[in-house]
Amino acid sequence: MQRESLPFWLDGIRRANIGVATAVGLMLVLTALFILADIILRQLGHSLGGSDEIAGYAMAITASWGLSYALLERAHVRIDILHRRLPGGGRAFLDITAIASLALTVLVVAWQCWPVLEKSLTRGSRANTPLETPLWIPQILWFSGWVWFAACASLMLASACSLLHARRRDAFDTWFAATDEASSISQEQVP
Repeated sequence: MQRESLPFWLDGIRRANIGVATAVGLMLVLTALFILADIILRQLGHSLGGSDEIAGYAMAITASWGLSYALLERAHVRIDILHRRLPGGGRAFLDITAIASLALTVLVVAWQCWPVLEKSLTRGSRANTPLETPLWIPQILWFSGWVWFAACASLMLASACSLLHARRRDAFDTWFAATDEASSISQEQVP
């Protein structure tokens, strides 16, 4: 069964998130290679230095950017024990509540990330490590990932509401409803 098309504004975001996921994956691979090189060099009595610091930055950046991809692919965990037992309207209410709570939470997180970045910019803060990295560099990438996630979550909420308002329940269920784990596993199995 082919999925019904996304509302027009989410289609572009979905394509952009595929690019984001690719970039995030590449950054993780490069970070792993850097760490591996540092480990090998340490065995030879040398070190590149800073691999733990760079890995920490990479994890924070990939987490903030990767969450928006997971959102559009419906990879975020939702507990759906009650969802399955409700009629259609009740399920739609829970789905909208889940999307709205996520959007609101991410907006608050993105809002609270700004003061961290602002202090680093104002004070010219540097990492207390041998690399002395200007903290605004990793923090601006981390902050922008949270802003992107907040924008994606907000647009998903608007899209979900517009589909329900237009009475397009099939499209809504296809893109926003909690998935039934048992049925998605059985669909993925090869006969």
